[in-house]
Amino acid sequence: MARACAVCGKESMGGFNPQSSGMNRVRAHRRYQPNLQPLVITQKGITGKQLVCTRCRRTLAKSAG
Repeated sequence: MARACAVCGKESMGGFNPQSSGMNRVRAHRRYQPNLQPLVITQKGITGKQLVCTRCRRTLAKSAG
């Protein structure tokens, strides 16, 4: 199972580490991970625990209350 948001599909994204000094800057690869948290949601009539990003979690809490 890929680490992706169950609501919006946000996945990990590639990038580079910031370089602080040096003339020939070597770009070191890194991976940016989404902030996924387990949440019990109902999606398409099925209730279950899913991994949801914090942005979708906030939006779901806002629309529920």
